[in-house]
Amino acid sequence: MPSGKEVTTSSSENAQVPDPSAVQRHPNLFRANRRRQHPRLRRSDITVTDEAAVRRAVKAAALGNAMEWFDFGIYAYLAGTLGRVFFPSGSDTTQLLSSFATFAVAFLVRPLGGMVFGPMGDRIGRKKVLALTMILMATGTSAIGLIPGYAAIGFWSPLLLIVFRLLQGFSTGGEYGGAATFIAEYAPDKRRGYFGSFLELGTLAGYAAAALLVTGLTVWLGDDGMDAWGWRVPFLAAAPLGLIGIYLRMRLDDTPAYLKLEDSTVRPAEATDAEETGAEETGAEETGARGELARIFRSHWRPLVLCVALVGAYNVTDYMLLSYMPTYLSDELDYSVTHGLLILVGTMVLLILIINQAGRLSDRFGRKPLLMAGMLGFLALSAPAFVLVRQGGLLAVSGGMLMLGLSLVCLLGTMSAALPAMFPTDVRYGSLAVGYNLSASLFGGTTPLVITALIDATGSDMVPAYYTMAAALAGVVAVSLMKETARRPLEGSPPSVQTEEEAAAIARAQAPTPKF
Repeated sequence: MPSGKEVTTSSSENAQVPDPSAVQRHPNLFRANRRRQHPRLRRSDITVTDEAAVRRAVKAAALGNAMEWFDFGIYAYLAGTLGRVFFPSGSDTTQLLSSFATFAVAFLVRPLGGMVFGPMGDRIGRKKVLALTMILMATGTSAIGLIPGYAAIGFWSPLLLIVFRLLQGFSTGGEYGGAATFIAEYAPDKRRGYFGSFLELGTLAGYAAAALLVTGLTVWLGDDGMDAWGWRVPFLAAAPLGLIGIYLRMRLDDTPAYLKLEDSTVRPAEATDAEETGAEETGAEETGARGELARIFRSHWRPLVLCVALVGAYNVTDYMLLSYMPTYLSDELDYSVTHGLLILVGTMVLLILIINQAGRLSDRFGRKPLLMAGMLGFLALSAPAFVLVRQGGLLAVSGGMLMLGLSLVCLLGTMSAALPAMFPTDVRYGSLAVGYNLSASLFGGTTPLVITALIDATGSDMVPAYYTMAAALAGVVAVSLMKETARRPLEGSPPSVQTEEEAAAIARAQAPTPKF
Protein backbone atom coordinates (compact mmCIF):
# COMPACT_ATOMS: atom_id res chain seq x y z
CA MET A 1 0.00 0.00 0.00
CA PRO A 2 1.55 3.35 -1.00
CA SER A 3 2.20 5.72 1.83
CA GLY A 4 0.70 9.17 2.09
CA LYS A 5 3.90 10.74 0.87
CA GLU A 6 3.98 8.51 -2.21
CA VAL A 7 0.43 9.26 -3.31
CA THR A 8 0.54 13.01 -2.76
CA THR A 9 0.45 14.67 -6.15
CA SER A 10 2.59 17.64 -5.14
CA SER A 11 6.31 17.49 -4.52
CA SER A 12 7.59 17.70 -0.97
CA GLU A 13 11.26 16.95 -1.41
CA ASN A 14 12.21 20.55 -2.15
CA ALA A 15 10.01 22.19 0.48
CA GLN A 16 11.94 24.35 2.95
CA VAL A 17 11.43 24.08 6.70
CA PRO A 18 9.69 27.28 7.90
CA ASP A 19 11.29 29.59 10.45
CA PRO A 20 9.70 28.70 13.86
CA SER A 21 9.43 32.34 14.87
CA ALA A 22 7.65 33.19 11.64
CA VAL A 23 5.25 30.29 12.21
CA GLN A 24 4.42 31.63 15.68
CA ARG A 25 3.75 35.10 14.31
CA HIS A 26 1.56 33.95 11.38
CA PRO A 27 0.14 30.49 12.25
CA ASN A 28 -3.00 30.76 10.10
CA LEU A 29 -1.00 31.85 7.05
CA PHE A 30 1.35 28.87 7.34
CA ARG A 31 -1.51 26.41 7.83
CA ALA A 32 -3.22 27.67 4.67
CA ASN A 33 0.03 27.57 2.72
CA ARG A 34 0.71 24.04 3.94
CA ARG A 35 -2.73 22.90 2.79
CA ARG A 36 -2.17 24.42 -0.66
CA GLN A 37 1.23 22.74 -1.06
CA HIS A 38 0.16 19.33 0.32
CA PRO A 39 -3.58 18.95 -0.19
CA ARG A 40 -5.15 15.88 1.38
CA LEU A 41 -6.55 13.36 -1.04
CA ARG A 42 -10.28 12.96 -1.01
CA ARG A 43 -11.89 9.68 -1.87
CA SER A 44 -13.22 11.22 -5.09
CA ASP A 45 -9.66 12.06 -6.18
CA ILE A 46 -8.63 8.40 -6.30
CA THR A 47 -9.28 6.42 -9.49
CA VAL A 48 -10.83 2.97 -9.12
CA THR A 49 -10.12 1.12 -12.35
CA ASP A 50 -12.61 -0.97 -14.28
CA GLU A 51 -10.90 -4.29 -15.11
CA ALA A 52 -12.89 -4.74 -18.34
CA ALA A 53 -12.09 -1.20 -19.50
CA VAL A 54 -8.39 -1.68 -18.70
CA ARG A 55 -8.28 -4.86 -20.76
CA ARG A 56 -10.04 -3.20 -23.71
CA ALA A 57 -7.54 -0.34 -23.58
CA VAL A 58 -4.61 -2.73 -23.41
CA LYS A 59 -5.95 -4.73 -26.36
CA ALA A 60 -6.42 -1.64 -28.54
CA ALA A 61 -3.00 -0.19 -27.71
CA ALA A 62 -1.16 -3.50 -28.09
CA LEU A 63 -2.77 -4.21 -31.46
CA GLY A 64 -1.59 -0.88 -32.79
CA ASN A 65 1.91 -1.58 -31.54
CA ALA A 66 1.78 -5.05 -33.12
CA MET A 67 0.84 -3.49 -36.42
CA GLU A 68 3.68 -0.96 -36.18
CA TRP A 69 6.27 -3.69 -35.70
CA PHE A 70 4.59 -5.95 -38.23
CA ASP A 71 5.19 -3.16 -40.76
CA PHE A 72 8.80 -2.59 -39.76
CA GLY A 73 9.46 -6.32 -39.42
CA ILE A 74 8.23 -6.95 -42.96
CA TYR A 75 10.68 -4.43 -44.35
CA ALA A 76 13.59 -5.79 -42.32
CA TYR A 77 12.91 -9.42 -43.25
CA LEU A 78 12.43 -8.55 -46.93
CA ALA A 79 15.54 -6.34 -47.05
CA GLY A 80 17.33 -8.54 -49.58
CA THR A 81 14.26 -8.89 -51.81
CA LEU A 82 13.46 -5.17 -51.69
CA GLY A 83 17.07 -4.40 -52.55
CA ARG A 84 16.72 -6.42 -55.75
CA VAL A 85 13.30 -4.94 -56.62
CA PHE A 86 14.01 -1.26 -55.94
CA PHE A 87 17.83 -1.01 -56.16
CA PRO A 88 18.82 -3.53 -58.85
CA SER A 89 22.22 -2.07 -59.82
CA GLY A 90 25.42 -2.73 -57.88
CA SER A 91 26.72 -5.53 -55.70
CA ASP A 92 24.70 -7.51 -53.19
CA THR A 93 26.21 -5.46 -50.37
CA THR A 94 25.28 -2.20 -52.12
CA GLN A 95 21.71 -3.40 -52.61
CA LEU A 96 21.48 -4.40 -48.96
CA LEU A 97 22.92 -1.10 -47.77
CA SER A 98 20.48 0.81 -50.01
CA SER A 99 17.57 -1.20 -48.63
CA PHE A 100 18.64 -0.64 -45.01
CA ALA A 101 19.23 3.04 -45.73
CA THR A 102 15.61 3.30 -46.86
CA PHE A 103 14.64 1.40 -43.70
CA ALA A 104 16.50 4.05 -41.68
CA VAL A 105 14.85 6.92 -43.60
CA ALA A 106 11.57 6.30 -41.77
CA PHE A 107 13.36 6.95 -38.50
CA LEU A 108 14.59 10.36 -39.61
CA VAL A 109 11.06 11.78 -39.48
CA ARG A 110 9.98 9.96 -36.33
CA PRO A 111 11.11 12.85 -34.09
CA LEU A 112 9.05 15.23 -36.26
CA GLY A 113 6.03 12.94 -35.87
CA GLY A 114 6.62 12.83 -32.14
CA MET A 115 6.80 16.62 -31.92
CA VAL A 116 3.51 16.93 -33.82
CA PHE A 117 1.46 14.08 -32.38
CA GLY A 118 2.85 14.11 -28.83
CA PRO A 119 1.76 17.62 -27.80
CA MET A 120 -1.47 17.06 -29.75
CA GLY A 121 -2.18 14.02 -27.57
CA ASP A 122 -1.69 16.16 -24.45
CA ARG A 123 -4.06 18.82 -25.81
CA ILE A 124 -6.93 16.94 -27.44
CA GLY A 125 -6.60 13.51 -25.84
CA ARG A 126 -4.78 10.23 -26.31
CA LYS A 127 -7.60 8.37 -28.07
CA LYS A 128 -8.04 10.67 -31.07
CA VAL A 129 -4.34 10.91 -31.83
CA LEU A 130 -3.81 7.16 -31.57
CA ALA A 131 -6.63 6.57 -34.06
CA LEU A 132 -5.07 9.10 -36.46
CA THR A 133 -1.61 7.52 -36.27
CA MET A 134 -3.16 4.12 -36.98
CA ILE A 135 -4.85 5.44 -40.14
CA LEU A 136 -1.62 7.01 -41.45
CA MET A 137 0.44 3.93 -40.64
CA ALA A 138 -1.93 1.55 -42.43
CA THR A 139 -2.05 3.89 -45.44
CA GLY A 140 1.73 4.14 -45.76
CA THR A 141 2.34 0.41 -45.39
CA SER A 142 -0.40 -0.62 -47.84
CA ALA A 143 0.81 1.92 -50.40
CA ILE A 144 4.28 0.34 -50.44
CA GLY A 145 2.67 -2.90 -51.60
CA LEU A 146 1.30 -1.10 -54.68
CA ILE A 147 4.53 0.54 -55.91
CA PRO A 148 5.78 -0.72 -59.32
CA GLY A 149 9.33 -2.08 -59.24
CA TYR A 150 12.44 -0.36 -60.65
CA ALA A 151 12.15 -2.37 -63.86
CA ALA A 152 8.74 -0.79 -64.55
CA ILE A 153 9.18 2.90 -63.69
CA GLY A 154 12.89 3.32 -62.98
CA PHE A 155 13.95 6.14 -60.64
CA TRP A 156 10.36 6.80 -59.48
CA SER A 157 10.18 3.39 -57.85
CA PRO A 158 12.73 3.93 -55.04
CA LEU A 159 11.54 7.54 -54.72
CA LEU A 160 7.96 6.44 -54.02
CA LEU A 161 9.30 3.83 -51.59
CA ILE A 162 11.10 6.56 -49.66
CA VAL A 163 7.98 8.80 -49.64
CA PHE A 164 5.78 6.11 -48.12
CA ARG A 165 8.51 5.09 -45.68
CA LEU A 166 8.55 8.71 -44.55
CA LEU A 167 4.77 8.58 -44.03
CA GLN A 168 5.23 5.40 -41.99
CA GLY A 169 7.91 7.01 -39.87
CA PHE A 170 5.93 10.22 -39.33
CA SER A 171 2.86 8.32 -38.10
CA THR A 172 4.95 6.00 -35.94
CA GLY A 173 6.32 9.08 -34.18
CA GLY A 174 3.04 9.34 -32.32
CA GLU A 175 2.37 5.62 -31.84
CA TYR A 176 4.62 4.16 -29.13
CA GLY A 177 4.54 7.18 -26.81
CA GLY A 178 0.77 7.36 -27.07
CA ALA A 179 0.20 3.63 -26.65
CA ALA A 180 2.52 3.41 -23.63
CA THR A 181 0.86 6.47 -22.09
CA PHE A 182 -2.59 5.03 -22.78
CA ILE A 183 -1.90 1.76 -20.98
CA ALA A 184 0.01 3.38 -18.12
CA GLU A 185 -2.83 5.82 -17.41
CA TYR A 186 -5.50 3.12 -17.55
CA ALA A 187 -3.68 0.54 -15.41
CA PRO A 188 -3.82 0.42 -11.59
CA ASP A 189 -0.59 1.51 -9.91
CA LYS A 190 0.22 -1.94 -8.52
CA ARG A 191 -0.16 -3.71 -11.90
CA ARG A 192 1.20 -1.15 -14.33
CA GLY A 193 4.17 -3.36 -15.21
CA TYR A 194 1.97 -6.35 -15.97
CA PHE A 195 -0.46 -4.47 -18.20
CA GLY A 196 2.35 -2.47 -19.80
CA SER A 197 4.10 -5.69 -20.82
CA PHE A 198 1.23 -6.40 -23.24
CA LEU A 199 2.39 -3.44 -25.33
CA GLU A 200 5.71 -5.17 -25.99
CA LEU A 201 3.93 -8.49 -26.37
CA GLY A 202 2.39 -6.70 -29.35
CA THR A 203 5.90 -5.88 -30.56
CA LEU A 204 6.91 -9.54 -30.46
CA ALA A 205 3.62 -10.68 -31.99
CA GLY A 206 4.00 -8.19 -34.84
CA TYR A 207 7.56 -9.28 -35.56
CA ALA A 208 6.63 -12.97 -35.30
CA ALA A 209 3.65 -12.57 -37.64
CA ALA A 210 5.84 -10.74 -40.17
CA ALA A 211 8.54 -13.39 -39.99
CA LEU A 212 6.05 -16.24 -40.36
CA LEU A 213 4.32 -14.60 -43.31
CA VAL A 214 7.60 -13.85 -45.11
CA THR A 215 8.88 -17.36 -44.40
CA GLY A 216 5.70 -19.01 -45.65
CA LEU A 217 5.65 -16.94 -48.84
CA THR A 218 9.35 -17.61 -49.50
CA VAL A 219 8.88 -21.37 -49.13
CA TRP A 220 5.79 -21.31 -51.34
CA LEU A 221 6.96 -18.94 -54.10
CA GLY A 222 10.75 -19.19 -54.00
CA ASP A 223 13.09 -16.23 -54.58
CA ASP A 224 11.84 -15.61 -58.13
CA GLY A 225 8.20 -15.50 -57.05
CA MET A 226 9.01 -13.22 -54.13
CA ASP A 227 10.92 -10.83 -56.40
CA ALA A 228 8.08 -10.84 -58.95
CA TRP A 229 5.07 -10.19 -56.71
CA GLY A 230 5.18 -12.13 -53.44
CA TRP A 231 6.88 -9.27 -51.54
CA ARG A 232 3.71 -7.19 -51.97
CA VAL A 233 1.43 -9.50 -49.97
CA PRO A 234 2.73 -8.68 -46.45
CA PHE A 235 2.48 -4.93 -47.08
CA LEU A 236 -1.08 -5.19 -48.41
CA ALA A 237 -2.07 -7.24 -45.36
CA ALA A 238 -1.61 -4.10 -43.25
CA ALA A 239 -4.87 -2.61 -44.56
CA PRO A 240 -7.34 -4.98 -42.82
CA LEU A 241 -5.20 -5.00 -39.67
CA GLY A 242 -5.35 -1.21 -39.63
CA LEU A 243 -9.14 -1.17 -39.92
CA ILE A 244 -9.44 -3.54 -36.95
CA GLY A 245 -7.11 -1.36 -34.90
CA ILE A 246 -8.97 1.84 -35.74
CA TYR A 247 -12.29 0.24 -34.77
CA LEU A 248 -10.95 -0.93 -31.40
CA ARG A 249 -9.40 2.41 -30.56
CA MET A 250 -12.42 4.51 -31.48
CA ARG A 251 -14.64 2.45 -29.13
CA LEU A 252 -12.60 3.45 -26.08
CA ASP A 253 -12.96 6.40 -23.74
CA ASP A 254 -9.91 8.52 -23.08
CA THR A 255 -7.73 7.63 -20.08
CA PRO A 256 -8.96 8.39 -16.54
CA ALA A 257 -5.80 10.38 -15.79
CA TYR A 258 -6.30 12.59 -18.86
CA LEU A 259 -10.00 13.12 -18.15
CA LYS A 260 -9.27 14.14 -14.55
CA LEU A 261 -6.63 16.56 -15.79
CA GLU A 262 -9.00 17.95 -18.42
CA ASP A 263 -11.75 18.49 -15.85
CA SER A 264 -9.42 20.14 -13.35
CA THR A 265 -9.28 23.92 -13.19
CA VAL A 266 -6.05 23.88 -11.16
CA ARG A 267 -2.66 23.78 -12.83
CA PRO A 268 -0.78 20.53 -11.96
CA ALA A 269 1.30 20.78 -8.80
CA GLU A 270 4.55 19.84 -10.48
CA ALA A 271 4.67 23.19 -12.32
CA THR A 272 7.51 25.27 -10.96
CA ASP A 273 7.55 28.99 -10.22
CA ALA A 274 9.84 29.51 -13.19
CA GLU A 275 7.41 27.62 -15.42
CA GLU A 276 4.51 29.78 -14.19
CA THR A 277 6.49 32.94 -14.89
CA GLY A 278 7.45 31.68 -18.34
CA ALA A 279 3.82 30.91 -19.15
CA GLU A 280 2.76 34.43 -18.17
CA GLU A 281 5.50 35.98 -20.31
CA THR A 282 4.77 33.94 -23.42
CA GLY A 283 1.01 34.31 -23.11
CA ALA A 284 -1.27 32.44 -25.46
CA GLU A 285 1.60 31.11 -27.54
CA GLU A 286 2.59 28.82 -24.63
CA THR A 287 -0.61 26.85 -25.11
CA GLY A 288 0.20 25.91 -28.70
CA ALA A 289 2.33 22.98 -29.87
CA ARG A 290 5.46 25.13 -30.06
CA GLY A 291 4.90 26.40 -26.54
CA GLU A 292 4.32 22.89 -25.21
CA LEU A 293 7.52 21.66 -26.83
CA ALA A 294 9.40 24.61 -25.36
CA ARG A 295 8.02 23.76 -21.92
CA ILE A 296 9.05 20.12 -22.30
CA PHE A 297 12.64 21.01 -23.22
CA ARG A 298 12.85 23.79 -20.65
CA SER A 299 11.22 22.24 -17.60
CA HIS A 300 11.61 18.49 -18.16
CA TRP A 301 14.99 18.20 -19.86
CA ARG A 302 16.52 15.95 -17.19
CA PRO A 303 14.03 13.06 -17.54
CA LEU A 304 14.04 13.70 -21.31
CA VAL A 305 17.81 13.10 -21.50
CA LEU A 306 17.47 10.00 -19.34
CA CYS A 307 14.64 8.73 -21.57
CA VAL A 308 16.81 9.18 -24.68
CA ALA A 309 19.64 7.20 -23.08
CA LEU A 310 17.38 4.35 -21.92
CA VAL A 311 15.56 4.09 -25.23
CA GLY A 312 18.82 4.24 -27.17
CA ALA A 313 20.25 1.23 -25.36
CA TYR A 314 16.94 -0.60 -25.57
CA ASN A 315 16.45 0.10 -29.29
CA VAL A 316 19.93 -1.02 -30.34
CA THR A 317 19.48 -4.36 -28.58
CA ASP A 318 15.91 -4.73 -29.84
CA TYR A 319 16.61 -3.99 -33.50
CA MET A 320 19.83 -5.98 -33.49
CA LEU A 321 18.04 -9.16 -32.44
CA LEU A 322 14.54 -8.81 -33.90
CA SER A 323 15.29 -6.94 -37.15
CA TYR A 324 18.90 -7.52 -38.13
CA MET A 325 19.64 -11.09 -36.99
CA PRO A 326 17.99 -12.93 -39.94
CA THR A 327 19.99 -10.79 -42.37
CA TYR A 328 23.17 -11.46 -40.37
CA LEU A 329 22.59 -15.20 -40.54
CA SER A 330 21.93 -15.23 -44.28
CA ASP A 331 24.38 -12.61 -45.57
CA GLU A 332 27.32 -12.99 -43.20
CA LEU A 333 27.11 -16.69 -42.28
CA ASP A 334 25.51 -18.02 -45.52
CA TYR A 335 22.56 -19.36 -43.56
CA SER A 336 19.26 -20.15 -45.27
CA VAL A 337 16.91 -17.15 -45.04
CA THR A 338 13.99 -19.43 -44.21
CA HIS A 339 15.96 -21.35 -41.59
CA GLY A 340 17.13 -18.15 -39.88
CA LEU A 341 13.62 -16.71 -39.75
CA LEU A 342 12.19 -19.90 -38.27
CA ILE A 343 14.78 -19.89 -35.47
CA LEU A 344 13.94 -16.23 -34.77
CA VAL A 345 10.22 -17.02 -34.70
CA GLY A 346 10.87 -19.81 -32.20
CA THR A 347 12.82 -17.39 -30.01
CA MET A 348 10.06 -14.78 -30.20
CA VAL A 349 7.34 -17.29 -29.37
CA LEU A 350 9.25 -18.22 -26.21
CA LEU A 351 9.59 -14.53 -25.29
CA ILE A 352 5.85 -14.02 -25.88
CA LEU A 353 5.14 -16.80 -23.38
CA ILE A 354 7.23 -15.22 -20.61
CA ILE A 355 7.05 -11.46 -21.21
CA ASN A 356 4.04 -10.93 -18.93
CA GLN A 357 5.95 -12.64 -16.13
CA ALA A 358 8.70 -10.04 -16.58
CA GLY A 359 6.03 -7.36 -16.19
CA ARG A 360 4.76 -8.99 -13.01
CA LEU A 361 8.29 -9.18 -11.62
CA SER A 362 8.78 -5.47 -12.27
CA ASP A 363 5.63 -4.77 -10.28
CA ARG A 364 6.89 -6.88 -7.40
CA PHE A 365 10.60 -6.05 -7.29
CA GLY A 366 10.73 -2.73 -9.15
CA ARG A 367 11.52 -1.43 -12.64
CA LYS A 368 15.21 -0.81 -11.98
CA PRO A 369 16.18 -4.39 -11.03
CA LEU A 370 14.55 -5.81 -14.18
CA LEU A 371 16.02 -3.18 -16.48
CA MET A 372 19.47 -3.56 -14.93
CA ALA A 373 19.28 -7.34 -15.35
CA GLY A 374 18.55 -6.90 -19.06
CA MET A 375 21.33 -4.37 -19.64
CA LEU A 376 23.90 -6.44 -17.73
CA GLY A 377 22.73 -9.51 -19.61
CA PHE A 378 23.53 -7.89 -22.97
CA LEU A 379 26.83 -6.56 -21.63
CA ALA A 380 27.99 -9.98 -20.40
CA LEU A 381 26.34 -12.36 -22.88
CA SER A 382 26.50 -10.62 -26.29
CA ALA A 383 30.02 -11.86 -27.14
CA PRO A 384 29.42 -15.48 -26.02
CA ALA A 385 26.07 -15.48 -27.81
CA PHE A 386 27.59 -14.42 -31.14
CA VAL A 387 30.42 -16.91 -30.73
CA LEU A 388 27.73 -19.59 -30.46
CA VAL A 389 25.79 -18.23 -33.44
CA ARG A 390 28.93 -18.25 -35.59
CA GLN A 391 29.38 -21.98 -34.89
CA GLY A 392 26.33 -22.70 -37.03
CA GLY A 393 24.00 -25.59 -36.43
CA LEU A 394 20.52 -25.47 -34.99
CA LEU A 395 21.46 -25.88 -31.33
CA ALA A 396 24.30 -23.34 -31.38
CA VAL A 397 22.35 -20.66 -33.22
CA SER A 398 19.23 -21.22 -31.11
CA GLY A 399 21.28 -21.12 -27.91
CA GLY A 400 22.96 -17.85 -28.87
CA MET A 401 19.69 -16.20 -29.82
CA LEU A 402 18.04 -17.46 -26.63
CA MET A 403 20.78 -15.86 -24.52
CA LEU A 404 20.11 -12.54 -26.19
CA GLY A 405 16.33 -13.03 -26.06
CA LEU A 406 16.24 -13.61 -22.29
CA SER A 407 18.15 -10.37 -21.76
CA LEU A 408 15.82 -8.54 -24.13
CA VAL A 409 12.63 -9.77 -22.43
CA CYS A 410 13.70 -8.07 -19.18
CA LEU A 411 13.68 -4.78 -21.10
CA LEU A 412 10.56 -5.51 -23.14
CA GLY A 413 8.51 -6.48 -20.10
CA THR A 414 9.47 -3.36 -18.13
CA MET A 415 10.22 -0.41 -20.40
CA SER A 416 6.63 0.42 -21.39
CA ALA A 417 5.73 0.91 -17.72
CA ALA A 418 8.96 2.67 -16.74
CA LEU A 419 9.09 5.32 -19.49
CA PRO A 420 5.63 6.96 -19.07
CA ALA A 421 6.22 7.28 -15.31
CA MET A 422 9.19 9.57 -15.94
CA PHE A 423 6.94 12.50 -16.95
CA PRO A 424 3.95 14.34 -15.41
CA THR A 425 0.48 13.82 -16.81
CA ASP A 426 0.06 17.16 -18.58
CA VAL A 427 3.16 16.62 -20.77
CA ARG A 428 3.48 12.82 -20.64
CA TYR A 429 2.45 12.00 -24.22
CA GLY A 430 4.49 14.83 -25.71
CA SER A 431 7.61 14.24 -23.60
CA LEU A 432 7.65 10.49 -24.19
CA ALA A 433 6.95 10.88 -27.92
CA VAL A 434 9.81 13.37 -28.30
CA GLY A 435 12.33 11.47 -26.16
CA TYR A 436 11.50 8.04 -27.53
CA ASN A 437 11.59 9.06 -31.17
CA LEU A 438 14.71 11.19 -30.95
CA SER A 439 16.48 8.15 -29.55
CA ALA A 440 14.87 5.69 -31.97
CA SER A 441 15.91 7.93 -34.86
CA LEU A 442 19.53 8.15 -33.73
CA PHE A 443 20.09 4.62 -32.46
CA GLY A 444 17.19 2.33 -33.42
CA GLY A 445 16.50 2.37 -37.14
CA THR A 446 20.16 2.98 -37.95
CA THR A 447 21.27 -0.24 -36.20
CA PRO A 448 21.01 -2.61 -39.21
CA LEU A 449 22.65 0.00 -41.48
CA VAL A 450 25.51 0.77 -39.06
CA ILE A 451 26.22 -2.89 -38.30
CA THR A 452 26.21 -3.85 -41.99
CA ALA A 453 28.56 -0.97 -42.83
CA LEU A 454 30.92 -1.79 -39.93
CA ILE A 455 31.10 -5.47 -40.90
CA ASP A 456 31.89 -4.44 -44.48
CA ALA A 457 34.58 -2.01 -43.25
CA THR A 458 36.21 -4.25 -40.63
CA GLY A 459 35.52 -7.71 -41.99
CA SER A 460 34.65 -8.89 -38.46
CA ASP A 461 31.52 -10.96 -37.82
CA MET A 462 31.65 -9.97 -34.15
CA VAL A 463 30.72 -6.32 -34.81
CA PRO A 464 27.05 -6.83 -33.76
CA ALA A 465 28.19 -8.12 -30.35
CA TYR A 466 30.53 -5.18 -29.73
CA TYR A 467 27.92 -2.65 -30.86
CA THR A 468 25.32 -4.23 -28.57
CA MET A 469 27.72 -4.25 -25.60
CA ALA A 470 28.46 -0.54 -26.05
CA ALA A 471 24.73 0.23 -26.05
CA ALA A 472 24.19 -1.96 -22.98
CA LEU A 473 26.96 -0.15 -21.08
CA ALA A 474 25.21 3.17 -21.73
CA GLY A 475 21.99 1.54 -20.57
CA VAL A 476 23.55 0.44 -17.28
CA VAL A 477 24.50 4.04 -16.53
CA ALA A 478 21.03 5.30 -17.45
CA VAL A 479 19.22 2.71 -15.30
CA SER A 480 21.42 3.55 -12.31
CA LEU A 481 20.34 7.21 -12.59
CA MET A 482 16.58 6.68 -12.94
CA LYS A 483 14.06 6.80 -10.09
CA GLU A 484 12.08 3.77 -9.00
CA THR A 485 8.40 4.18 -9.93
CA ALA A 486 6.89 0.73 -9.39
CA ARG A 487 3.65 0.58 -7.36
CA ARG A 488 3.50 4.38 -7.13
CA PRO A 489 1.04 6.83 -8.71
CA LEU A 490 2.04 8.49 -11.95
CA GLU A 491 3.48 11.94 -11.42
CA GLY A 492 0.74 14.56 -11.67
CA SER A 493 -2.06 12.01 -11.29
CA PRO A 494 -3.93 10.74 -8.24
CA PRO A 495 -3.55 7.10 -7.15
CA SER A 496 -5.14 4.44 -9.33
CA VAL A 497 -6.38 1.32 -7.54
CA GLN A 498 -8.38 -1.81 -8.31
CA THR A 499 -11.03 -1.74 -5.58
CA GLU A 500 -13.14 0.68 -3.56
CA GLU A 501 -11.61 -0.76 -0.39
CA GLU A 502 -8.10 0.23 -1.53
CA ALA A 503 -9.30 3.74 -2.36
CA ALA A 504 -10.95 4.15 1.04
CA ALA A 505 -7.84 2.88 2.82
CA ILE A 506 -5.60 5.36 0.98
CA ALA A 507 -7.93 8.25 1.79
CA ARG A 508 -7.98 7.28 5.47
CA ALA A 509 -4.20 6.95 5.54
CA GLN A 510 -3.66 10.58 4.59
CA ALA A 511 -1.92 12.36 7.42
CA PRO A 512 -3.90 15.21 8.97
CA THR A 513 -2.79 18.75 8.32
CA PRO A 514 0.09 19.48 10.73
CA LYS A 515 -0.56 22.03 13.42
CA PHE A 516 2.15 24.51 14.26
